Amino acid sequence: MSPLPDPVSMGARRFRDVLGHFPTSVVAITTTASDGCPHGLIVGTFTSVSLEPPLVSFLVNRTSSTLSMIQEAGRFCANALAGNQEPTSRRLSARGSDRFEGVSWTPSPLGNPVLDGIVAWVDCTLVQVVEIGDHYLVVGRVSNLNIESVRTPLLFFRGGYGDYLASATLLMDRLVGWW
Repeated sequence: MSPLPDPVSMGARRFRDVLGHFPTSVVAITTTASDGCPHGLIVGTFTSVSLEPPLVSFLVNRTSSTLSMIQEAGRFCANALAGNQEPTSRRLSARGSDRFEGVSWTPSPLGNPVLDGIVAWVDCTLVQVVEIGDHYLVVGRVSNLNIESVRTPLLFFRGGYGDYLASATLLMDRLVGWW
């Protein structure tokens, strides 16, 4: 068995390159400030944590300006973006601009933005924020959730966007004539 590589000699670029081969979902995390203004960010780390109680989590960079808004509000909504929502993802990832300009949404039961055209959403109250390396792990308790459409989700893989559509399904749909 060969020895494990020294993490320092591994290099950040190699680390990112290899982990870029693991597809991730593209999720918009949203909240509103006390003045009703929407705030949001994009993550590729949204996941379920616990069924009882129902908990979810995501990771956010320590430099995020949106995290303080989430902490102040004490709530957030995870929006699973659809395959055709790359422009929305890029918009909500931009720095120094009105991220919600041209982005349509309605308020969730907790008052968080639910973006139009998404696959599903999960509305949460903030439970815990834990500092881990150069990120924070944010844990929320699920208050409400819904499936919005049967669209395929937006994914991030090897440094680029795409959507999920199994080639076998595509082939079968074409053979049967559904497409």
